[in-house]
Amino acid sequence: MADLDQALAEIQRGTDEILLEADLLEKLKEGRPLRIKLGADPTAPDIHLGHTVILNKMRTFQDLGHEVIFLIGDFTGMVGDPSGKNSTRPPLTREQVLANAETYKQQVFKILDPAKTRIEFNSSWLEDLGAAGMIRLASQQTVARMMERDDFKKRYASGQSIAIHEFMYPLLQGYDSVELKADVELGGTDQKFNLLMGRELQKAAGQKPQTVIMMPLLEGLDGVKKMSKSAHNYIGVSEPAGEMFGKIMSISDDLMWRYFELLSFRPLGEIEQLKADVAQGTNPRDVKIALAKEIIARFHDEAAAEAAHQEFINRFQKGALPEDIEEVELVAGEGIAIANVLKEAGLVGSTSDAMRMIKQGAAKIDGVKIEDTRLQLSAGTSGVFQVGKRKFAKITLV
Repeated sequence: MADLDQALAEIQRGTDEILLEADLLEKLKEGRPLRIKLGADPTAPDIHLGHTVILNKMRTFQDLGHEVIFLIGDFTGMVGDPSGKNSTRPPLTREQVLANAETYKQQVFKILDPAKTRIEFNSSWLEDLGAAGMIRLASQQTVARMMERDDFKKRYASGQSIAIHEFMYPLLQGYDSVELKADVELGGTDQKFNLLMGRELQKAAGQKPQTVIMMPLLEGLDGVKKMSKSAHNYIGVSEPAGEMFGKIMSISDDLMWRYFELLSFRPLGEIEQLKADVAQGTNPRDVKIALAKEIIARFHDEAAAEAAHQEFINRFQKGALPEDIEEVELVAGEGIAIANVLKEAGLVGSTSDAMRMIKQGAAKIDGVKIEDTRLQLSAGTSGVFQVGKRKFAKITLV
């Protein structure tokens, strides 16, 4: 086991909330490997860096010598949990669930150590629960308690339907913790109700309740909205190394530290030293390169990371760009649309021209095509913006 204070600091790193931290400390003092649970319904086969925030925390627990259980919700995936949504999430077929589950396993082992990861499927016990078991489980909670869940409360207030089976989902997720005798369960901030349900059901079963660790939602490339495919601000873990490198280099210098905190495996002391180096004059671009190479090496390999770096050098540091690029500083306020950035920097004549060039794939930031005409950029963003083959500007948003 690692030193207790150091271990606790690594666990706390980047977390949004720990309930209850005092309980976690007592469990760590016991000196035994804790059972760390992360459940994931295989609702979609692809994951991006935002999804990996929780997986990184699982890896931290592995490195500290604890038992990691990656629970694939092949049963609950067929129920459908609408957490954070304003409508019922369609249940998946068993064929869809199993196909997605195989893809999940392949992707999570890009982060987790497969030799130290216990894979479980909750159909192993939930299918055997039966009607009588489901009724016993349902009897442990009230409708009033279920209506405390934020998304249920909002839907009920607005007159939207709530299916009875949706009330079962938190109970089933909580029952997973009982079956696994989990010491700690990880989840996103949108899972708080379900995670706490595990504590309640464990108490009812005579078990010591699990500690709940909630991780924040990672901001996307724009630094404003959470990373998602629908917002076109994501970095997929299966993207080519060159694309990943360019996207990481396009994030703002401020957002870079958030990515270090939530995505990097570097020790906290090392990250603090990097911050100090930048404050003393080190070019943040060089630090961002180190972050990009670390992430790419994790999802590809060291050779791919070096090749992506070399491609970046060839494109931006060996004459592939004009030497006399104009430097422009623009006020972003609470956020500025990409079309306005291109217009105000003089790269296009109008916002409609900007929209047209983006749709044609002729607008880039640090060599990466801008795909979303609605992209919003925040203060702190900087990079080489390009429209067509000959118009360039080094833009910094303040």
